[in-house]
Amino acid sequence: MSSMDTSNLTREKLTAMFNEDKRFDGRKLLDMRDFEVEYGVSNMAEGSARVKMGKTEVIVGIKMGTGEPYPDSQDAGNLMVSGDLLPLASPRFESGPPKFPAIELPRLMDRMIRESGMIDLKKLVIKEGEKVWTVIVDIYPINDDGSLMDAASIGCVAALHNAKFPGLTEDDRADYKNRTDKKLPLSGETMPVSFTFYKLGDNLILNPTREEEEACDTKVTFGISKWNGKYMVNSCQKGEETVFKRAELERIMEILPGKYEDVMKKLKSYIK
Repeated sequence: MSSMDTSNLTREKLTAMFNEDKRFDGRKLLDMRDFEVEYGVSNMAEGSARVKMGKTEVIVGIKMGTGEPYPDSQDAGNLMVSGDLLPLASPRFESGPPKFPAIELPRLMDRMIRESGMIDLKKLVIKEGEKVWTVIVDIYPINDDGSLMDAASIGCVAALHNAKFPGLTEDDRADYKNRTDKKLPLSGETMPVSFTFYKLGDNLILNPTREEEEACDTKVTFGISKWNGKYMVNSCQKGEETVFKRAELERIMEILPGKYEDVMKKLKSYIK
């Protein structure tokens, strides 16, 4: 049997199950997988976290250094996000120059964090116009069994809350031998996370496994936060060619607040 035949059979089986609101792992279509967070997975990083969501596993590390501010933000610190999609994490990842998913992941995480205002970048200034702190968020998928973007978003938030400043030398360089207890200037209220909805036929699926992802026709990722009691969409990325109907997007908007609160309740139990 060819891989194409297998794919078609998988799609037919999943479509039939989705039509009955069933999934292989026992969840309903809009149920999230549970997750757990572990801290201190890297002794070289200023902060780190490992997130396990089902079989999907990702590590996020935070590095901090000093340098010049960006030309268009002389009064604010810098934020950089990178992601390494290595073949050991998934047969979908290939060696060589980064493909689109390797570019999409860090860009979406950067946009989600930056636009939510989670980090007060203005408090990262050492000497305005001359020297600022740069916060580097490194994402390392260990195993991709679907919903990597959403697991990574939880890892980013957890690792940022775990991060502490290194010391500072007399010439304003990071002193990694002398770590401090000073944490990043984070908003106590704003914690962004992402939710990716997939579509197969007329069914919406949340938090899919890799097999479910590969069978679906399209996807959309929303970065969500909450500010002053209001839910905010900080980022949005549509994938694949198949469209979402307006009614489907409206349904997603109705679903998101409840899912956000569910994730926040669990995530906040890990954040100290």
